[in-house]
Amino acid sequence: MRLQMLGLCRFSYLGMRGYQVEHDSIEARRAYLYDPDRLARRWRWFTEIALPGWRAQTDPEFTLVVMTGPDLPEPYLSRLRALCDEIPQLRLSLVPPMEYHLPACRQAIAPHLDPQAEVIGHFRHDDDDAVAIDYVASTRRDFARLADLWRAEGRLSLDYGRGLMLHAEAGGARFEPRICHNMGVALTIFLPPDAPETALSFDHSKLARWMSGVSLNRDAMFLRSIHGDSDSGSVGPGQPWEVGDDGLNRLLRTRFGLQRGRIDRLVRGLS
Repeated sequence: MRLQMLGLCRFSYLGMRGYQVEHDSIEARRAYLYDPDRLARRWRWFTEIALPGWRAQTDPEFTLVVMTGPDLPEPYLSRLRALCDEIPQLRLSLVPPMEYHLPACRQAIAPHLDPQAEVIGHFRHDDDDAVAIDYVASTRRDFARLADLWRAEGRLSLDYGRGLMLHAEAGGARFEPRICHNMGVALTIFLPPDAPETALSFDHSKLARWMSGVSLNRDAMFLRSIHGDSDSGSVGPGQPWEVGDDGLNRLLRTRFGLQRGRIDRLVRGLS
């Protein structure tokens, strides 16, 4: 069965609704999103935390649509264009401000649907989070075992629940190993290719309302960042798991292509 892995990453997209931080007008939202200091911080999170894992995916057969507005201030719009030219899996989608967020997400995703795919593995990715370097390969392998269930259900989610919470604090980065479900990162929603929905169509915290799901927790698959610019700073329900300092350093390096020292310097610099 031909599976397309198709993701959406919103980079300071100027549109109303769809976020926990809300504004009363497009002007107020533009002032918030396009604040120069905020954009500088978001760019560093994106390039230093999110991108290493996507660059290093062991399975390169995926598409990650980077969604932003056509009036994103320079130099960030040009930088996004350059990144999408450099990394074959990235696609830049410039969507004008829209009142309703879900149609905007659909407009960003629609041109990149594979007409030959039999199922689309939709995923969302925040610009300050990270996935493990084998996220795409693992999803493709595990979906092969779930294909019959997907056929019976019509839609299905696959959640990788083991990961790390990265707390950005004044003294540096603090890592909290956590097992939690449907956090939104390393979560794939399998839909038919003609389905009108995307991964953003479903509130990931209430996903069971719309579909059945499978959760696998064998390997650390996500890193979720929590800091002053986060749309949501809540860790959410879950349970801890243990990893020592040496194990944490190795985990960050081998699973996410990240170095603990560089993350700590990033957090200190942005605090």
